[in-house]
Amino acid sequence: MDYLSDKVVAVTGSSGFIGKRLINALTGSVKQLILVVRNADQETIHKQILFDLIHNNIPQDFFSGVDIVYHLAGCAHDTSRIKDKDYYYKLNVEATINLARLALKNKVKKFIFVSSVKAAGKNSTDKYMSESDRSSPEDWYGVTKYEAEKKLLRLAKNTKMDVVIIRPTLVYGPDVKGNLRSMLSAIQKGWFPPLSKKIKNSRSMVHVDDLVRALIFLVKDDRTSGEIFIVSDGIDYSTRDVYEIMCSISNVKIPRWSIPSSFFKILARINSNLKIKVEKLLDTEKYSSEKLKLLGFKPKKTLKDMNETSY
Repeated sequence: MDYLSDKVVAVTGSSGFIGKRLINALTGSVKQLILVVRNADQETIHKQILFDLIHNNIPQDFFSGVDIVYHLAGCAHDTSRIKDKDYYYKLNVEATINLARLALKNKVKKFIFVSSVKAAGKNSTDKYMSESDRSSPEDWYGVTKYEAEKKLLRLAKNTKMDVVIIRPTLVYGPDVKGNLRSMLSAIQKGWFPPLSKKIKNSRSMVHVDDLVRALIFLVKDDRTSGEIFIVSDGIDYSTRDVYEIMCSISNVKIPRWSIPSSFFKILARINSNLKIKVEKLLDTEKYSSEKLKLLGFKPKKTLKDMNETSY
């Protein structure tokens, strides 16, 4: 019998980019799926619990009968709310710990928390950052994700509930949002300038399907309790690499001319609103998923599969 076939699994953030794929992957493989959602989905076949993680008081029997909790809900890395410390803290820290306490009370066996590599701080060097490395987080998103991790591991210590923390790198895939979606859309419309091949930055990324596979893989392995795992596809992408791949999958011809990185840096100095976007475009962020690899996990997709999904 498969490990998950007799398990009741609850998922928060099930309507999100990653959550939708996780639900599709788990459907038919578990005894029951319970979706913790803010707004009801009229088309789903699964049990739903309507709940607002910030404003509502959580019922004490919230996770009654649940074996595994996947906690994906949280405040996204949205720079427009970068100064809203209280919002980040309530959703990323307080809601996470409140859910974990109820999971403990209801004898949940495993609590899987999807955090972020941003919890470890910004890595702008050419060295890979591992789960044990740490620098200063660049914003409240990273600060609160790290705080949630610490409190969660402390809460579960010396209990029977296994806690596993996942730190995804930059996630790509069909219907991706954020900066990758903006870049892809601009390329398809012919608005995005051709980047220079001399741009040699490096960024770790992962396909949403491989992240989902990792989430399922880790819940089945007892060696993962109390551990943190970075998830990536193991490939280093420069911004030029990303540009060329996006052009290829969009059937957009790459111009022979290009714009040097110095042009974007000048823009960042002139316009402070563009500074963060330019930094994201040109910075290096390398993370090692060797720890996960040593358990036997192997990613199956690369950025060339950005428009494809198995889920």
